[in-house]
Amino acid sequence: MDRQRIKIYFAAVFAMGCWSLSFVWYKVALLYYKPISLIFIRLFLATLILLAIGFLFKKRDTIDKKDWKYIFLLAFFEPFLYFLGESFGMRFVSSTIGALIIATIPVFTPFFAYFIIKERVTLPNVIGLVISFAGILILILKKDFSFSAKPIGVALMFFAVFSGIGFGLSVKKLAEKYSSLTLITWQNIIGIVLFLPLFFLFEFDHFITVQLDYTIIKTMLQLTIFPSIIAYMLLIPVIRELGLSKTNVLVNLIPIFTAIFAYFMLDELFTTQKMVGMIVVIAGLFLSQMRRKI
Repeated sequence: MDRQRIKIYFAAVFAMGCWSLSFVWYKVALLYYKPISLIFIRLFLATLILLAIGFLFKKRDTIDKKDWKYIFLLAFFEPFLYFLGESFGMRFVSSTIGALIIATIPVFTPFFAYFIIKERVTLPNVIGLVISFAGILILILKKDFSFSAKPIGVALMFFAVFSGIGFGLSVKKLAEKYSSLTLITWQNIIGIVLFLPLFFLFEFDHFITVQLDYTIIKTMLQLTIFPSIIAYMLLIPVIRELGLSKTNVLVNLIPIFTAIFAYFMLDELFTTQKMVGMIVVIAGLFLSQMRRKI
């Protein structure tokens, strides 16, 4: 393997590590801020940094008038709907379960693509979906079939999954025309506008009572810089060099990394049930990305 290839794989693994840590940092940040406040701060800080990057490196694309409706749709799915589901959902599920549910986005995407843009579904897609869903049931159900994770949390995380799918299907056309920096910047700006009334209506009174300390400042900067900016920037050359299929396989590392980080940073336990559920979900994720058609 040549040096350039090694760099690409390193960038990919580092990006997955950033996203994995976000599920751990969420649990810390939610001890201080409510979900909408957390999203709003994260988007605001990320936008400032992205605008500064665009200004310094003169990376600015002009958006065609006809594309603004697609840009808005993109931002409506993610960050608006996606972050609502993820941030509220992470209040009720562990970091590992949250990461595993979000990791099923590539599993569900082909089925939505089939109905919306008529992409062909493969046999491994179907089998992978069934296996992954079975793994999630192992994770969230006890032996007596009661829930070990709160159903509302699981439902909200799946709401984030379906929002992420909507984002993925919407971004295809725009990604061919505009840089990732441009799209991410406008996503965040529109996201701020969408979240602003919710922030002032429901959480501003709580927001102003939060006492800032080193932990929350560090956590918010980590959530902003690593998963929201660095990971997305690294993903561009990874997809270009490795292709979408190989990149999706590497995405399956996220729940594994999250479980490891959560064990050391949040003292989340590695139970036999959790390990079996993880193995089953990840097996379904890998299988769903095979290519045999039906």
